[in-house]
Amino acid sequence: MEKTTKTGILLANLGTPDAPTASAVKAFLAEFLHDHRVVDLTRFIWCPVLHGIILPIRSPKVAKLYQSVWMEEGSPLMVYSKRQQRALHEASGLPVELGMTYGNPSIESAITALKEQGCEKVLVLPLYPQYSATTTAAVFDQVARVAKKSPVLPEFRFVNHYYEQDKYINALAVSVEKHWAEHGRGDVLLCSFHGIPKRYADNGDPYPKHCFATTEALKVRLGLEDHQIKTSFQSRFGREEWLQPYTDKTLEKMPSEGIKRLDIISPAFSVDCLETLEEIDGECRETFLEAGGEVFHFIPCLNDSSEHIDLMSDLVESNTRHW
Repeated sequence: MEKTTKTGILLANLGTPDAPTASAVKAFLAEFLHDHRVVDLTRFIWCPVLHGIILPIRSPKVAKLYQSVWMEEGSPLMVYSKRQQRALHEASGLPVELGMTYGNPSIESAITALKEQGCEKVLVLPLYPQYSATTTAAVFDQVARVAKKSPVLPEFRFVNHYYEQDKYINALAVSVEKHWAEHGRGDVLLCSFHGIPKRYADNGDPYPKHCFATTEALKVRLGLEDHQIKTSFQSRFGREEWLQPYTDKTLEKMPSEGIKRLDIISPAFSVDCLETLEEIDGECRETFLEAGGEVFHFIPCLNDSSEHIDLMSDLVESNTRHW
């Protein structure tokens, strides 16, 4: 009788500090901002700036922001990721482990846990619908680092992106439609994606193309006109040009253009986190209302919604079928 090879799933996301404290945030940011995928400056220039200026100044400030969104069970990103892990395991019947590119639990610990459960094949599912070297490729780098240290490896398969998947667009659309059913429809639906330096896109990163394609597909699915849905990019850092239009600048202009009621969604984030709960639902809300906006509605991320888990299950099934 042919042996059945056990398959496991590695759900990968960016990561989060272990606690909302300055020391924990500093440790997390140090690992995150040391990655060449995230900041590609020469270390001779970058390291003194990072350790001498950025980490000492930003860590206490970012810790306070985390404190404002921290949940009873922990960091929102980790809380929702664990819920996704449990739901996907129940839906697929396969072993599912969480691995974060930075922080805990690590990619290495997730792979080790899957191997200990007898998994000889591992599907790596980075929870980034739109591919970027700064996110998706960074997961691949971590898997490769683990591979270098291990004499025996499972067979790996990677999900590169899934922004074009019907079930992903449907999950986004259902979340918007449910929100509209409860709160009414705003003048515009703004899709705010995490930004990257424009230079990265100029060098070939397809991320902005994937983002604009996501908005277009969502527009068609919801039956909206061009003027009813827009794309912007948030979370820029430093002085160089990032992908535009910028979310904050867009929000500042909208009220003067007659847009008083706004719905905003963050399609690039698979779970709510600091960038959605504090930046979008906090800072961006304030920016829009201070500029003359009247109603600001943040539509939560897909998190562990049934439509999102259905998408994940479909990605697992389609990528492991006949494997």
